[in-house]
Amino acid sequence: MEYTFSDRTNNLKPSAIREIFKYASDPSVVSLSAGNPSPDAFPIKELEEISARLFKEKPIELLQYSITEGYAPLRSYLLKYMKEKYNIGTENDDILITTGAQQIMDFATKSLVNEGDVIITEAPSFIGSLNTFRSYNARLVGVEVESDGMNMEKLEQALQSNNNVRFIYTIPNFQNPSGVTMSLEKRKKLYELAKKYSVLIVEDNPYGDLRYSGEFLPAIKTMDSENIVLYAGSFSKVVSPGMRVAYVIAPQQIIQKMTVCKQGSDVHTNIWSQMVCYEFMTKYDFEKHLENLRTIYRKKAQFCMDLLDKYCVPNITYDKIDGGLFIWCKLPHNVDMLDFCKKAIENKVCVVPGNAFLTDENEISHGFRINFSTPTDEQLEKGIRILGELAKNI
Repeated sequence: MEYTFSDRTNNLKPSAIREIFKYASDPSVVSLSAGNPSPDAFPIKELEEISARLFKEKPIELLQYSITEGYAPLRSYLLKYMKEKYNIGTENDDILITTGAQQIMDFATKSLVNEGDVIITEAPSFIGSLNTFRSYNARLVGVEVESDGMNMEKLEQALQSNNNVRFIYTIPNFQNPSGVTMSLEKRKKLYELAKKYSVLIVEDNPYGDLRYSGEFLPAIKTMDSENIVLYAGSFSKVVSPGMRVAYVIAPQQIIQKMTVCKQGSDVHTNIWSQMVCYEFMTKYDFEKHLENLRTIYRKKAQFCMDLLDKYCVPNITYDKIDGGLFIWCKLPHNVDMLDFCKKAIENKVCVVPGNAFLTDENEISHGFRINFSTPTDEQLEKGIRILGELAKNI
């Protein structure tokens, strides 16, 4: 039988990163392509203790259906915590607990975007979000990311020249894939442009707690006097990605609509995971845990940058980072980036080609993404040394 697929999925392609994972599964290959937390980052003992206690004290609540909006104690605590610590959230906002931040992008698009409507994103941007936007037949418009964030002149040009722009998607802290952090000046300008053109902002911040150097910058959501920002937070990089717990703080009317979408998708987020996250935040030293993560990633990031300086520069260049899990590497313009990435795989090193993160994957990119959180120090040195040798022989 010949299968006919829906218009929404017919042109979707497999994630480039997931395809690369097929090569990375070979134990002889050094994978610099993942985005996983370090194996040293998981609070295994604490999560084991919490789970055992919950199964002993609240087994039915742990195993039964729950409400779509999320575990009430976690929702209440997160609203309080985010307001007191980061000044995020207003009296007009509400919160929804989701199955990972990817689901926030799905529900935001499903709730707000009609087929053919425009979503403006950073270029490059997170491939998972881009594919979600594509699945609803949104028209994607990319705006160049500079060393301090999205180019604001080009953003305004995009807002002026495109009708039906539904929202601007941004990852302001240690952006995936570029590692770039948006400056405070540009955060303010982005918000002013969104106000001026009556466009929403989806602020995705999975890496904000992983700043290990430089100055903390306030979220765009802290400026939200007009109720136009949807703020996405996640436990994936600070507790566990496998638990699939994230949250969105946004205007009540939008949360209500996203909740209806969730009811038709998976009813509610895994209640065990939600309860464990709540217990971990409230009965353990969560701030000390975050500082431990920063210590781990500070060391790994510096080691990675030292290796790049030793083996790759000037044939491969990069921008220093202050947080997150990724470094964006740039090849000379006369070098075919895709050919370089293929040669890297042939030499048992996986990186992610830069065009995978563009709104149009056929555009030319001279960059590729590496991840330093997952590999061991030995793997990292081996992989970067091989990349440096390849770059010298281009």
